[in-house]
Amino acid sequence: MAYSMKMRSAVCIAALVAGGAAQADVTAQEVWDNWKEQVTLYQQTKLEVGSEETSGDTLVVSEFVVTTETDEVTTAYSIDEIRFTEQGNGSVAITMSESYPITFTPAGGAVITLEGTQSGLEVIVSGDPDEMQYAVNADSVALALKDVVDGDVTFTGDVKVSLSDISGNYTTTTNDVVEIDYTLNIPTTDIIVDIQVPGADGEYVTGGGKIENMDMTGAVTMPVDFDLENPEDFMTSGISIDGGYTLSGASYIFDINADGEQMAGSVSMGESSLSTVINSDVISYDAIAENIALNATGSEVPFPIEVSFAKYGIGFETPIAKSDEPKDFRLSFDFIDLAINDMIWGMIDPGNVLPRDPATIQLALSGSAKPLIDLMDPQQQREIKGDNLPFELNTLSLENLKVAIAGALLTGAGDFTFDATDMQSFAPMPRPEGSVALQVNGLNQLIDNLIAMGLIPEEQAMGPRMMMGMFARTTGDDQLESTLEVNGEGHVLVNGQRVK
Repeated sequence: MAYSMKMRSAVCIAALVAGGAAQADVTAQEVWDNWKEQVTLYQQTKLEVGSEETSGDTLVVSEFVVTTETDEVTTAYSIDEIRFTEQGNGSVAITMSESYPITFTPAGGAVITLEGTQSGLEVIVSGDPDEMQYAVNADSVALALKDVVDGDVTFTGDVKVSLSDISGNYTTTTNDVVEIDYTLNIPTTDIIVDIQVPGADGEYVTGGGKIENMDMTGAVTMPVDFDLENPEDFMTSGISIDGGYTLSGASYIFDINADGEQMAGSVSMGESSLSTVINSDVISYDAIAENIALNATGSEVPFPIEVSFAKYGIGFETPIAKSDEPKDFRLSFDFIDLAINDMIWGMIDPGNVLPRDPATIQLALSGSAKPLIDLMDPQQQREIKGDNLPFELNTLSLENLKVAIAGALLTGAGDFTFDATDMQSFAPMPRPEGSVALQVNGLNQLIDNLIAMGLIPEEQAMGPRMMMGMFARTTGDDQLESTLEVNGEGHVLVNGQRVK
């Protein structure tokens, strides 16, 4: 699996510049032996070394080359020299060449060469041979594009990512499984892109960015005998990933000229975070960003585009392992205070009929369900036929529903339980029991505004108004409320009126 092998290569490089501290003894040879073991865990990865020489308390490794081959791409990186120096207190200090090349060779494609560099790198390894712990500090670590060679064409450009004032900890433990734990603090990340498209008439891609105060954490467990040639077994092999990051802010600028069209702009965001858990029992993902702003202009756009969010978020958690007991799940997304500039509003609503308040869409669902199969097992997936569901619902809650747009507001909440002894009333689902309440403000005014704008013919609005009268109660000035209930007998009621 290409992603896993790239991750393995990245982990091996990261081991050069990441770590922790412990009260135990390791030798230079033990640290080097551990590296060789980690690099060659999987048959797709090969290690070549020009020489290994020990002089006094220092082990010097020259011409360190790691190559990983898959059907899709061959990845290789090399370091001229790595020095492992025993400190006399049970720890080992590591220094390495200040630059090293990294190449990617896609099958039948171009050869992409990057250059990694570092300055002020200080790595101390401690622990014991079964649990190596690294502590790292570096003034900077950078990765830059050197060139792309495609046949007789060589393409170059200024593309670089620089990390400044890095500090962190990295621990690797090898028994029946490989365990990797890390924390990493990167106060500043700078990105620069300046590419002139070869053979094109003035076409280019330029841009830059800055990420502030990124903190990364992670814990990875991987079986020693995991077969990377069978990616379908990824979720059932015992692999576990738990990690994420937080940052205090980021900003980017871009300017692109291609195919006769030009666009430039900027993107910025405030505090943001991402976290994910992947293992044989559950998958979860949560991403949040605050104070997002997008500004863009272009040759094909007649006016500037300005879009902003106070908050964006998406999250989910789902059980994936077969279970005799219900397991929790959840799903949520938040688009809070979406605002667009007056020029965009002018295209949508040139008569200034609609209120131009920021829009919000929020949904939060949670509940419990019993997985009837291992959901990530390809063989068990194939055994699910027709309308048979791979899970059995137990509970479902609408924790939050909010839609605010153009002066109208919809909110709702409710809870249901499900009876698996009755699979006929609402087949293929178990019979639900519970209720959900919905409230709408300003809907009639919104319909009137859409009629005034000519978007809805007045006669076509009569049907929706009649439906609202049948299934909703008036609770105030342009305020409606409706309650949907399923009782213990399987009857469906709307505001107490039975409809099923």
